[in-house]
Amino acid sequence: MVDIFDEVDEELRAERAQQLLKRYAGLIIAAALLIVAGAAGWEGWHWWQARQDLAAGQHYLAAMALLQSPATAATQQAVTGEFDAVARTAPEGYRTLARLQAAALMAQHGDLKGAIALWNDLATDSDAEPLLRDLASLLWCQHQIDTGDPGMLEGRLKALAEPGNAWRPLAQEQLALLDLRQGRTAAAKTTLSKLAQDVTAPNGVRERAAALLARLG
Repeated sequence: MVDIFDEVDEELRAERAQQLLKRYAGLIIAAALLIVAGAAGWEGWHWWQARQDLAAGQHYLAAMALLQSPATAATQQAVTGEFDAVARTAPEGYRTLARLQAAALMAQHGDLKGAIALWNDLATDSDAEPLLRDLASLLWCQHQIDTGDPGMLEGRLKALAEPGNAWRPLAQEQLALLDLRQGRTAAAKTTLSKLAQDVTAPNGVRERAAALLARLG
């Protein structure tokens, strides 16, 4: 008797399954097609993104290669145009690098006001990579360490001088220069002494700190 009831139960379940399949076959097929289409779309997006990154990289390298050309007005205009194009059309990473290069060119050719404005825009751009955003903030400080508002400069530099920040030694160096500008020689000497002995700081920073300490006696 148990076997008979089991067989009947199995047949009923099979019949219900067939009825459900007939009723919802269209929805099941549509769902399967959506899954396949979604997977294909995701792969396609990745392919398109890779193509965009490759094109942006090639464009950026071409602009960098122009920098090695003889410095003429035509070359400067061409380089600026190339970096502007990358800054407008490339993915975020290359766009930020191109804007940094454009600011450096402005400073190099006498437009320090324009460079400072562009560095400030980058430093406050939440879409930019934090490392590059901090670099823009450091450059903003470096290029007006003698003329900028001391309070604003100190606030930005102290944020960059926090432990773990990639630009910490360079920010500390600028803080020492800012202290000297304001007559805080003892504080500057303390910072420079620590920098000169900091094995994690770049060699150039350590050498400059030691040389400035020697000049300060």
